[in-house]
Amino acid sequence: MVRYVYDFAEGSRELADLLGGKGANLAEMTRLRLPVPPGFTVTTEACRAFLAAGTAPDTLADEISEHLATLEQTAGRQLGRPDDPLLLSVRSGGRFSMPGMLETILDVGLNDASVIGLAKVSGNERFAWDSYRRLVQMFGSTVMGVDSSLFENAMTDLKRSRGAANDLGLNAADLAGLVRTYKDLIRGETGEDFPQSPAEQLRRAVLAVFASWTGERARLYRRREHIPDDLGTAVNVQTMVFGNLGSDSGSGVAFTRDPATGRPGLYGDYLANAQGEDVVAGIRNTVPLTALEELDPVSFGQLRGHMETLETHYRDLCDIEFTIERGRLWMLQTRVGKRTAEAAFAIAAELVDEKLITPDEGLARVDGDGLARLMFPRFDISAVGEALAHGLPASPGAAVGAAVFDSAEAVRRAASGEKVVLVRQETTPDDLPGMIAAQAVLTSRGGKTSHAAVVARGMGTVCVCGAEELTVDSAGRRFTVGDTVVEEGTVVSVDGSEGAVYLGAAPLVDSVVMRYFETGERSDGRVEAVARAMERADGLRRLEVRANADTPEDAARARRFGAQGVGLCRTEHMFLGERRKLVEAMILAGDESAREKALGALLPLQRQDFIGILKAMDGLPVTIRLIDPPLHEFLPDGTDLAVRIATAEAQGTAPARHDTELLDAVNRMHEENPMLGLRGVRLGLVVPGLVAMQVRAIAEAVVERTRAGGSPQAEIMVPLVGAVEELRIERAEVERVLAEVSEESGIPVHCPVGTMIELPRAALTAGRIAEEAEFFSFGTNDLTQTTWGFSRDDVEAAFFSAYLDKGIFATSPFETLDREGVGRLVRIAVDEGRAARPDLKIGVCGEHGGDPDSVHFFHATGLDYVSCSPFRVPVARLEAGRAALPEPGGAAPP
Repeated sequence: MVRYVYDFAEGSRELADLLGGKGANLAEMTRLRLPVPPGFTVTTEACRAFLAAGTAPDTLADEISEHLATLEQTAGRQLGRPDDPLLLSVRSGGRFSMPGMLETILDVGLNDASVIGLAKVSGNERFAWDSYRRLVQMFGSTVMGVDSSLFENAMTDLKRSRGAANDLGLNAADLAGLVRTYKDLIRGETGEDFPQSPAEQLRRAVLAVFASWTGERARLYRRREHIPDDLGTAVNVQTMVFGNLGSDSGSGVAFTRDPATGRPGLYGDYLANAQGEDVVAGIRNTVPLTALEELDPVSFGQLRGHMETLETHYRDLCDIEFTIERGRLWMLQTRVGKRTAEAAFAIAAELVDEKLITPDEGLARVDGDGLARLMFPRFDISAVGEALAHGLPASPGAAVGAAVFDSAEAVRRAASGEKVVLVRQETTPDDLPGMIAAQAVLTSRGGKTSHAAVVARGMGTVCVCGAEELTVDSAGRRFTVGDTVVEEGTVVSVDGSEGAVYLGAAPLVDSVVMRYFETGERSDGRVEAVARAMERADGLRRLEVRANADTPEDAARARRFGAQGVGLCRTEHMFLGERRKLVEAMILAGDESAREKALGALLPLQRQDFIGILKAMDGLPVTIRLIDPPLHEFLPDGTDLAVRIATAEAQGTAPARHDTELLDAVNRMHEENPMLGLRGVRLGLVVPGLVAMQVRAIAEAVVERTRAGGSPQAEIMVPLVGAVEELRIERAEVERVLAEVSEESGIPVHCPVGTMIELPRAALTAGRIAEEAEFFSFGTNDLTQTTWGFSRDDVEAAFFSAYLDKGIFATSPFETLDREGVGRLVRIAVDEGRAARPDLKIGVCGEHGGDPDSVHFFHATGLDYVSCSPFRVPVARLEAGRAALPEPGGAAPP
């Protein structure tokens, strides 16, 4: 029989898949003998069974009853007993942290009778009614489906009528009246009463948490964070402890290191006379965790000791939730904390220095996505003047956008291409779509552990929270700071590193990490931590990292960033601008003589391009792809030409001969699907002299660089090969020209000849193609298009968002390689190509070569190198090192 419920004392952190992250960590803290309120966990298996069948497993109710009985015996109280009730919290807890995305119900067990008993046993009538209104509000919205804004509006109206600044200004009678109002709201909205049975409350609360796994905000968050949809959530049922019993009670969130910068120390927020949900919701401004030392020095000392225990045990930054109930400290949750990219690199380096983790494990704890964020520009502080307002630097970075005041408007404007900053008093989980759409999040309330801060840090979104100088008027769609009024649509700049907000678009400067890659300058601790990770990665990685570069400037920058060559030089990019006229002349040539003249004009220009790139990459391989796009791309738009000719005829003048010739060429070369038409190797086979001109330019550039004392390493790549016969013919032409230049110059020119694998047929016949190719390079962009039957430009805007919503894609296959389909073709080509030619060099030159997840696949598949845009070279280097780690996380220190 499948078991669905585990007491905290029965689990451990190794059971996170079964118990969820929260349940596993509660079990681990219980094992460490930390003060954890007792409870039990309903497993993720139970959730998956519920979601599959639509009802709870048959045995679940009995299991919960058995574990509840044990819990009641331990507590010496019974759930909902009128004179001294046991109250429970019911919290979600998936395998991966999803802050605020799933549901929580507190104070389960309260009803019209037990609230009186709670008031008597606690000696605090206000506390009892405050707890009851929380239960009715949470249960009403989460379990019974009442719009949460109705409860919030009722609370706001009551505070306004009493002149109360916040909920602490309401007395017991006010809160008792609010409970009645809430229950009336539930009856009016649902047609049923708030349930008075504690057992019914618990049963429905557990099922509601299960159901929240499929809620829109949870699904959106999982898509954003690439969390699988089929994991399900566990449910943690725990004895309630109360931080809202008075000034000697409170709740807080603590970090063992600063999650924004990584600096060691005690960081977090504390809120006296409050439940934990109040802290993360930001409904009242918190005080720094260090203030607890004066408020309650005994609890503060105990908390500091427990934090040290947990960081040493987990060997990582820990995020901790705690409650103090009348001077007694309780630990409610811990997890390995979310952190910014800056903090990730700093913490990894510090923990290695402290001998808590190995250098390999330190490398495993940073990633390419984080490195890319550190390379983003920052504001030029010297040029921005006085800040409009200051808040807490919750998630670093620099962002500029138009101020908007609700999630829907953020999504709408972002969809039209506008950059926006979401401004709220505080965010809620329902704001997630707007947070994803926004460049930055700005709130007037909340601390570093508020919902806005935690979610923004996890997503890498710039965030400043708790900017108390801001008065946010969401209804009026504006905020004010003193006499300054900022209307919706006004451009603001948000500095998440300094916690500052500026009017207008602040100027940007390169980040210190970008400067390090450009110059090698190690200017501060951030750079030092990144440099150490890069050195470790470079020492471990087997994959070489090259760059896609079409100009000498790009090649030089790529080399500074650590590229070990050029994996893709796209020669068609060299024909743009003024040179387009020369290509037009080649296309319009009426005979061989005219075509040779046009090609002759292109030859010296191409040669100079290659000389510059070979010089920038001297001694390193430069893979030059012969011209690939359809020739019609170099011709004017046919409609424009037709209009020009028709206008001339309507005015009684003869159209320009050049225009009519161009229009005839456009019509002659028109293709219904040009990306599958006359391009790639087909051009070389059909257009006489084109390949010979390009190869001669390459060979002559090699000769000139050799005479100059250089070491040019040019490689010639034939694109879009689908049959070995195509490559055999093209290769013969390449070798003929190379031999000619060698004889003319007296300098032997050898350029390896290979091909791009970008068609399924090429992958499936790789063994035969390898007989004619000295190297393969996977063009994964086109291979993805031709495998899926997608035209990327057409489908991404048309239906990719729907495919992501429906779970057909976890991520776009153009961003992260489709391992099952495209990846299988890659594996087939590698295996068959190397079987035919064991020394075959194989790389990838599609932009997947810079995608972190894809780099790990290419490492595992046995490729020799990846190639990507120059700015992604550091990311690929880091991920290639991480892919070479002996096992996930490295070995633990002795």
